[in-house]
Amino acid sequence: MTADRRPRVGHIQFLNCLPLYDGLVRSGALLDVELRKDTPDRLNDDLVAGRLDIGPISLIPALQHADELRVLPGIAVGSDGPVLSVVLVSQVPLAEIRTVALGSTSRTSVVLAQLLLEQRHGLAPAYTTMPPDVTAMLLENDAAVVIGDVALRATADAERLAAAGVVVHDLGAAWKEWTGLPFVFAVWAARADYAEEHPGLVKGVAEAFRRSLDDSLRQVDAVAERAARWESFDAGTLAHYFRTLDFRLGAGQRSGIAAFAERAAAAGVVRLGASLTLWEG
Repeated sequence: MTADRRPRVGHIQFLNCLPLYDGLVRSGALLDVELRKDTPDRLNDDLVAGRLDIGPISLIPALQHADELRVLPGIAVGSDGPVLSVVLVSQVPLAEIRTVALGSTSRTSVVLAQLLLEQRHGLAPAYTTMPPDVTAMLLENDAAVVIGDVALRATADAERLAAAGVVVHDLGAAWKEWTGLPFVFAVWAARADYAEEHPGLVKGVAEAFRRSLDDSLRQVDAVAERAARWESFDAGTLAHYFRTLDFRLGAGQRSGIAAFAERAAAAGVVRLGASLTLWEG
C-alpha cells in the first residue's frame, strides 16, 4: 500500500473481533496500516469525525451516518441466533422489568434491547447509562444490558446466576425469535470521501481483513488456543464463541439490517428509510 500516509484503521478490543485481526498480525499486514485500538463507542465517533479512515462501526451510527460511509462487503459481526456476548441480565421476570442500566460501551445493542422490551414485550422501563459492571448496574436496577467480554462472562456464568435468581437473556437469540432473521451488530466501513480518493488502499484493507477472517475460521481451534493464553476464558469456550458468531454480510444479514432499521426508525432512533451503501470499488 502506498499513499501520503498509511490508512488509519480502527480495531475493537473485544474477543468478537479477534478472528478479523489474528491473521493480520501473523501475516504482517498490520505494517501497512496505522492501527488504533479502542472501545466500540469511541471508534464509532472517530470514524464519523474523520479521525479514522476505515474501521468497525456499530449498526446504529452506521445507519445514522450512512451517507458519509461506504460499507466493506462481506465482513460484519453478528449472529444468526444466540450471540453469547450481547445480553440482558435481569433479576426480575422479564414482564416485571421497570428499570434498566445500559452499558456505556454500546449503542446498537442497547437500542436492540429497548426495541425488544418496548415493541415486542410492551414494556416502558426507565433507562440509565452506566459503565459495564453487572454487579454495580444491578444494585439499583432490575436489569442490565452489557456486551463484549463482560457479557460473555455472564453467559458462561449463567447457571450460577440463575441459582441466585438472575437470568441472562441472549439478545441475538431474542431477535431471531422475534423476526426469524440474523442480526448484524457492526460492519466495517470506509469514509466515503476517503474511499473515493484512495480506492486502492480501501481495496487492500478490505482484502486483508477478508483473508485474515477466512484464515482464522479455517483454524478456529488454533486461534482460540492463542487467545486463551492471555484471556480469562479457556480455549474451548473461545472456540465455541468464534463458531457461534456470524461474520457474513449476505442477503440474509442485509434483510436483518433492514428490519432493524425499520424498527429503529419507528422508535425515532434513525431516519425513516435509512440504509447502508456497500462499497463497490
